[in-house]
Amino acid sequence: MNEERKVAGIYIRVSTEDQAREGFSLGEQEEKLKALCKYKDYEIFKIYKDAGISAKDMTNRPAFQQMLEDMKAGKINYIVAYKLDRVTRSVRDLEVLISELEKHNCYLICDRDDVNTSSANRKIFCKNVNSSFTIRN
Repeated sequence: MNEERKVAGIYIRVSTEDQAREGFSLGEQEEKLKALCKYKDYEIFKIYKDAGISAKDMTNRPAFQQMLEDMKAGKINYIVAYKLDRVTRSVRDLEVLISELEKHNCYLICDRDDVNTSSANRKIFCKNVNSSFTIRN
């Protein structure tokens, strides 16, 4: 059996010093996600870091955009983040992201929110995202 390689891009982000004090520091996110990738046997391609940048849109985050380019180039097939709100706080952007993930056979894993678009529940998650996603800044 030829098993698909699981190559992950780890995405970490903080927008404020408050988040760093509340346990969402870049270092803590990176440590936890490296451990998760090791546990799930994901090869880590790169760690993408956006510091001091809001998640209210996807376009103004250089590391996030580089990660998407690497996904489109086939360098990664998993995006691993600590929480969904590290990736986006916009339902519209999340819908666009999920569409791009599907187009490039890539999956989103959010450790603390139990988000895993590689599972059989992916379609249910995508359909229910509007009702379960809270937007904060």
